[in-house]
Amino acid sequence: MTELTGDFLKNLLPHVEAACETAGEAILDVYHRRQGYAVSTKSDHSPVTDADYAAHRILAPALAALLPDAPVLSEESDIPGYSERRKWQRYWLVDPLDGTKEFISGNGEFTVNVALITDDHPVLGVVHVPVTSTTYSGLRGFGASKRVNNQRQAISARPLRSEQHQPVTLALSRRHQGEALAPLLKQLEEEFGPLETQAVGSSLKFCMVAEGKADLYPRLGPTSEWDTAAAQAIVEAAGGLVVDRDFKPLRYNTKEGLINPDFFVVGDPDYRWHSLLSIRAAS
Repeated sequence: MTELTGDFLKNLLPHVEAACETAGEAILDVYHRRQGYAVSTKSDHSPVTDADYAAHRILAPALAALLPDAPVLSEESDIPGYSERRKWQRYWLVDPLDGTKEFISGNGEFTVNVALITDDHPVLGVVHVPVTSTTYSGLRGFGASKRVNNQRQAISARPLRSEQHQPVTLALSRRHQGEALAPLLKQLEEEFGPLETQAVGSSLKFCMVAEGKADLYPRLGPTSEWDTAAAQAIVEAAGGLVVDRDFKPLRYNTKEGLINPDFFVVGDPDYRWHSLLSIRAAS
């Protein structure tokens, strides 16, 4: 089995970025198709398009070639049972098109997500935004970056200070805010005063925290593991946290199902989020 040293992962990352960007080009080909594209409904009632499948057909073989001893688990692939998956020490976790509803609506807020999972945790993550030619990347122990049109810059989550000059900013799901979030928002306003909120689609909410444009993304509702893994790697590499209600990092491939628990994406790990969010979420 290939040893995943820091040097190996640093050399691997540009190839993963390139695969995601190629998949993004295929997605845009469908997105701008004048004659339209097919949309169907999967067994879980979520939509799937020609673009989802086109990106999957690029990513699955590309990732398999990069690391042949790592299986590829994609939203658009057959999902092996846990009796098989539990044997995996490492694997690729892929959402070829995260934000299919945003793709269909035409608002551009969709991404390509690829993570490398080792021992139930994402160590490498790439989130590519096809419409803006933006690629976010994170590598555990080596930081996070954002590349726009081949211009790369380091990114980091921002600290929260006792005297905030800017309002505390929350990234919220465009489509899945839900009633459970209202009490939490009220209590956060008591803590911080007026909040700034930005509702966006797909894993872009994580990326906002990773690059210091938001302080918190609370998700009190179901998501799938391929929705979060790549972006979690980026947030953590940028200095933030992605934690469940017990304030433990999200883990992957630990059970038969692939649905995440409720979670919080926080930018400043030194703020007293643990006591604040655990009390509010339970209320």
